[in-house]
Amino acid sequence: MKTRQVTIFTGQSFEVPQCIQRIDHQSTHGWQLRYGGTKLFSDHSQDGSGAAAALAAATKALLVRIAKMPAPSRLQRQPSGTKASGLPVGISGPVVRQRAGSRVRDCSFAVSLPRYGSAPRGRSVYIGTENTYSPEKYAQALAKAVALREEAEAAYQRAATRARRAESKTLKATAVMKK
Repeated sequence: MKTRQVTIFTGQSFEVPQCIQRIDHQSTHGWQLRYGGTKLFSDHSQDGSGAAAALAAATKALLVRIAKMPAPSRLQRQPSGTKASGLPVGISGPVVRQRAGSRVRDCSFAVSLPRYGSAPRGRSVYIGTENTYSPEKYAQALAKAVALREEAEAAYQRAATRARRAESKTLKATAVMKK
């Protein structure tokens, strides 16, 4: 898991994992956990003497949350406000094209399939030609496109969660070594 050096107001420096932020305000000093909601782990002192214990508690709570909760997804959940087609996120079309050597045009949906750690893959879901196109075929193709997208999103989520949990194991191992 990614970590960074954070120096607090007393000059103490800490190795802080991702998802934990330092809060130093007038009367509030502590570490804020930001994973599946927020929680403040206070230093319980104005002089920063409890910062190490508070960071250890926040790190322990982070590891528990990672083990129990799915990883936060960065996938877009709602279509952008400027999308005029009314289709779900990741699906566009119908795309109408005429292939070389063909006398009729065909149409299909373009589907973007997200992959964790890789560029998204594009798929095309065939609807029909201008001679065979019908509202029923449109609905069937749209249902297939939505199913493909949902399956890819679920796979993305599983991979993201698996990767986050693997990262947390390395964090856990380094935290045990420091004790």
